[in-house]
Amino acid sequence: MLPKVVFDTNIFISAIIFGGNPRICLEIAKEGRIELFTSKELLLELSEKLHKKFQWNDEDIKDVIVGISRFAKIIKPLEKVNKIKIDPTDNRVLEVAKWIKADLIISGDKRHILPLKRFGKARILTAAEFIIEVKLQN
Repeated sequence: MLPKVVFDTNIFISAIIFGGNPRICLEIAKEGRIELFTSKELLLELSEKLHKKFQWNDEDIKDVIVGISRFAKIIKPLEKVNKIKIDPTDNRVLEVAKWIKADLIISGDKRHILPLKRFGKARILTAAEFIIEVKLQN
């Protein structure tokens, strides 16, 4: 059974803009070595950040979202999470993880997400830690 994984929006952003370990994470998902889950809320956050921070146009953003939807399952969590008070948008990642009973959450957020270390049964890892884990599994 493939591990159920949720990528924080910052993993998608880093993969798309900068490459490196986050891009390797995306490749692992594209190869079908994990079950990747996201939500419309997380994809909307990704769209907004690509537009506002990186001045991407609507057509390029749409292409990215369509591309992600080819290998990620888009779900609608029906339960809200309010674990992170300082930055409530970070809770969207946790909502997806809780709803699907994720095994792993992958994030680059050193202030709010990574310090949790776990959420439910999900372990919270950096992109580099995730890559090592996948290599050890194979």
